[in-house]
Amino acid sequence: MQQEITPIGRVSIELDDQGVAQVRLIRADKMNALDPDMFAALIAAGHALHEMKGLRAVVLSGEGRSFCAGLDMASMAQTGRHDRTPLTERTHGNANHAQQVALQWRKLPVPVIAAVHGVCFGGGLQVASGADIRVIDPAARLAVMEMKWGLVPDMAGYALWKGQVRDDVLRELTYTNREFTGEQAGQYGFATIVDANPVARATAIATEIAQRNPHAQRAAKRLFNRYLEVSSDEILMAESVEQQALIGSKNQIEAVMSQMEKRAAVFIDP
Repeated sequence: MQQEITPIGRVSIELDDQGVAQVRLIRADKMNALDPDMFAALIAAGHALHEMKGLRAVVLSGEGRSFCAGLDMASMAQTGRHDRTPLTERTHGNANHAQQVALQWRKLPVPVIAAVHGVCFGGGLQVASGADIRVIDPAARLAVMEMKWGLVPDMAGYALWKGQVRDDVLRELTYTNREFTGEQAGQYGFATIVDANPVARATAIATEIAQRNPHAQRAAKRLFNRYLEVSSDEILMAESVEQQALIGSKNQIEAVMSQMEKRAAVFIDP
């Protein structure tokens, strides 16, 4: 049994019986470009996923010819600067509205896998970069596009790319807005896996994740979200805190027993 939810018209969510949610950008006629409605839909999707029962992993993709072509410049130009909240205002915890669109995938408690094909430019690349894992078609076209418009990446790109992309490579791509392929994305660090069928590969990874202890998966993600930002002493303690909560829990015991009995595990969702 699958349930489908559409928070706003630009994004759809479909949760399968394994706990894997397929989240799709569905503005295919505009290559899923980011306009105000798409921003709102993505934020709404993030809220829906946070509240979704039985969620264990997310696959993030785009319908049609591309993942996301970046900002819809024509649409954004129609919104006067006086109508916008100042970018420096923190509207979503540590982020503004645009940053939350990309950063929220890291903030989700479960692993997120982005499946990227076609064009993935500018803001679209930053949205994909928010995922824990990125599966990219070798023929995909990507770019840190903002310098073309006299701007800098500001949808959490700098925060997300830290630890992913080599610093000097990122600088060259940002300064020049040079386009690169999915194959090159694997070399640079933007792609975790390069695969010609990214949605299928991402779904296979998400399904495998969904078969593991969901409490342990969430604990691992909490640790990953901290380990680049805190001291060694702090992350050592955080490991111990998470592990202490897991050892002897119902799901941890079930993980052991299912392995010993060579059967599929039956976990209790958080």
